[in-house]
Amino acid sequence: MPDRSEAVPVAAVPPAAGAARWVLLFGIWLVYLSFGMITVSLAPVVAPITRDLGLSHGAMGSVLGIWQLVYIAAAIPCGALLDRLGARRALFIGALIVAASGLARSFATDYATLLLAVGLFGIGGPIVSSGAPKAVSQLFTGSQRGLAMGIYITGPAMGSVIVLSLTNAVAMPALGHDWHRVLQLWSLCAFAGAVVWLLLSLHPVARRLDNPPESGPRPRQTEVIGSLLKLPAVRMLLLMAVGIFSFNHGLNNWLPELLRHDGMTAAAAGYWATIPTVVAIVGSLLIPRLATPERRFVLLAGLGLAAMFASLMLEAGGGPVLLVGLMLQGIARSSLMTVAILTLVEIRGVGEKYAGTATGLFFSAAEIGGAGGPIMLGVLYDATGGFDAGLFMLAGIGALLAVAALRLRKVSA
Repeated sequence: MPDRSEAVPVAAVPPAAGAARWVLLFGIWLVYLSFGMITVSLAPVVAPITRDLGLSHGAMGSVLGIWQLVYIAAAIPCGALLDRLGARRALFIGALIVAASGLARSFATDYATLLLAVGLFGIGGPIVSSGAPKAVSQLFTGSQRGLAMGIYITGPAMGSVIVLSLTNAVAMPALGHDWHRVLQLWSLCAFAGAVVWLLLSLHPVARRLDNPPESGPRPRQTEVIGSLLKLPAVRMLLLMAVGIFSFNHGLNNWLPELLRHDGMTAAAAGYWATIPTVVAIVGSLLIPRLATPERRFVLLAGLGLAAMFASLMLEAGGGPVLLVGLMLQGIARSSLMTVAILTLVEIRGVGEKYAGTATGLFFSAAEIGGAGGPIMLGVLYDATGGFDAGLFMLAGIGALLAVAALRLRKVSA
């Protein structure tokens, strides 16, 4: 079981060599793209769904946040399953569940059925989000690992761009302004992503992602988790995860509606909502490569400040200020999670052997914020009639993340 004195463990699965690992990275990216598409699939159609199903903003906020609550309970057992089953098969199972959640949403007829459909995502989501970094850590080493992390994390960002930009501008008009059929379209794309990964995973190199049987007795999962939680750096990263996801999920789910509230049309809000996502894609390719051990914590602090200023600028108004705010949101969104996970898997006592369990812990904690962010923005909207209070809350979270990042450097020493 992990302890602070051991070096970062050698991977149980030897790193793949040659071009095959980059092809597999594409498959991982595609699964994560599908994850991103389904995550934001409701955001552009919040207005027609709330109207057709008779939901308040608070009720819709609970729908947007329910899968994160399920995720909290599922992340640790899913991480343990991942460590036992291996990333190859686990990613396919997770991708299927994510796609099924997207399809089930299209058949919702009331609050309860929509809540259950979105909640299903919370079972498949942790398998994908924990399986992707575990697979990358097994396939890549050294400086290429940061690049590969940056590449795969662009998947959900690209999925968000596709859904946010095309839903109201293209898909809704083409499908008779029927949000049920639009959600079915995105779910079919997610099923296709799962099938592509299944085909790619038949390559012999992909079989190296299957965990081999252990020669000795395996530590109980509770013992592994307990040992990980004894590490101060792990505890600090779990607290930061809550704040990171409060910021990311709060704005990701409510941004189109926030822009509409400020006077934009649905189509214009969809296009403007893609700005942080486009910036995030570029940032994901550049920023994680800068996250070397000696400057990783300063970089995390800077990303926290970017989140703070983004929230303040979104509250301030439109024009150039809004544009800069959206760009800062994209910068923070692009790499806060990636750099935090990269830091986590390289902590002494974690390493690749326990990457699944550790990232399961990370996402279990993170989704407290992932659920709380959308819910709090919805509740504060109902209480105040606007998004200003919610944006001030997110600005405070960004400031706390910057302080926590500097503290993390001390406890990691």
